[in-house]
Amino acid sequence: MSDPMLSPAIPSPCYVCEEAKLEANLQLMQRVQQETGVDIILALKGFSMWSTFDLVGQYLKGCTASSVWEAKLAKYEMGKEVHAYSPAYKPADMDELVQLVNHISFNSLGQWQRYKEQVLTAGISAGIRVNPEHREAETELYDPSAPGSRLGIMAKDLEGVDLSGIEGFHVHNLCECDSFATERTLNAVEEKFGKYLPTLKWLNLGGGHLMTRAGYDVEHLIATLKAFKARYPNLHVIMEPGSAVAWQTGPLVAEVVDIVENRDKIAILDISATAHMPDVLEMPYRPVVRGAGEAGEKAFTYKLGGNSCLAGDVIDLYSFDHELQIGERIIFEDMIHYTMVKTTFFNGVEHPSIGILHKDGEFELVKSFSYEEFRAKLS
Repeated sequence: MSDPMLSPAIPSPCYVCEEAKLEANLQLMQRVQQETGVDIILALKGFSMWSTFDLVGQYLKGCTASSVWEAKLAKYEMGKEVHAYSPAYKPADMDELVQLVNHISFNSLGQWQRYKEQVLTAGISAGIRVNPEHREAETELYDPSAPGSRLGIMAKDLEGVDLSGIEGFHVHNLCECDSFATERTLNAVEEKFGKYLPTLKWLNLGGGHLMTRAGYDVEHLIATLKAFKARYPNLHVIMEPGSAVAWQTGPLVAEVVDIVENRDKIAILDISATAHMPDVLEMPYRPVVRGAGEAGEKAFTYKLGGNSCLAGDVIDLYSFDHELQIGERIIFEDMIHYTMVKTTFFNGVEHPSIGILHKDGEFELVKSFSYEEFRAKLS
């Protein structure tokens, strides 16, 4: 069977969400919800492709937002529960959020006191984010429990504090972690904040639970959550994964525009790492390219570079079984989560289109970008 990503119906560049793979992830999450009684909601910071929300909303309870704009997207495009957390809210933000959300979590006691009356008057369930001081994230950039973190309130700072009006705690310290990291985090939460848990209504375990990754121990996750809920039957447990929802659900399709040589053979593509795959440079990490190997592993090695003026707009060295040709497609795997949400119009490089490969094999182009959008963003 030919590779559907080579179809002329799919433009280049283009992010392609594969509907069948997305639904398989959602079905796994539905099973976790049914067997444990937890609610799983979509973290829009990781995946906000709202053209898929009709499907996502069939399985998940709603969305969690990090801003007013994300809260609006959740309310108006999915129409289910809306939860919110931000490191800080401005008064104008709060005026809008109280009309949009069901749950809201505060990052500091000062913010909670500032907006307490407004939130409670609106009938919104309020929580605070706590820092369990337990580290699981491998990359410092993504570790909310790193020393000096601005995210979450430490246990020592809650001593003697009146928490009346607070119904829940929000905890987030994971990043693409396994079920055993979830278990260790729950143990840390109990150790640091156990005395508060019997009086709360909910506990939000944040994201980073990569339950849709191959090899993830879903049975252990289910057992861990059931055991925790048995210890705290009063607690409604919420999880809000970003990566797990759209994990391995589709690629970024690109093509070779030119080939130059300077020490290495360099294939210049119609995408940009800095504009379209920023984590490649920020983390950094090496995306998988379909059909390619490590440098030197196959007969022909190329450095893949982006089409911006940034000298470091380079992805990595890859090897292929054949010599690359101008116009040939390069397929970057797993580019739907935490990639589309971070793109920019830097340099005015053509922004990748967005499409859905439906279960019946038909491709739907749901968004292409224009000069007018580039112009409007800069004003």
